[in-house]
Amino acid sequence: MAIPKLKPLEQASGKTKSIVKPVLIGIIVLLLGAFGLEMSNNDFDLGSLLGGSSLEESRVSRDTEGNVLFDKAGNIVTDGSLGKGADEYNCDDFATQPEAQAFFLKVGGTGNDVNNLDGDDDGEACESLPQGSQN
Repeated sequence: MAIPKLKPLEQASGKTKSIVKPVLIGIIVLLLGAFGLEMSNNDFDLGSLLGGSSLEESRVSRDTEGNVLFDKAGNIVTDGSLGKGADEYNCDDFATQPEAQAFFLKVGGTGNDVNNLDGDDDGEACESLPQGSQN
């Protein structure tokens, strides 16, 4: 089977140009926007933006090394409050096992246990903590 040759855009039909040019311009704008966010060290939580939050309310907080900060529930910190990097939590940060389990699952579970909350790899985090209710 012969591989079809692609015509340069200047030789394309008017209909093709009217479709391809806006698509290429859109891709370039997205890439420039992403590059600008990277250079300015800004990041936004798309879930909260799509939920109706403002840009300022959706700005992701980072530590001095650029790591995303999480609260104890495993949510990305967007309000500028103090949080920790996902890899800075340990069992002492949680009052109950269900609270630690919820955090553990939200930040990656057994496939991404950067905190070693599940020392025996059985899927249960901080088993030595009391079995109270999740906060």
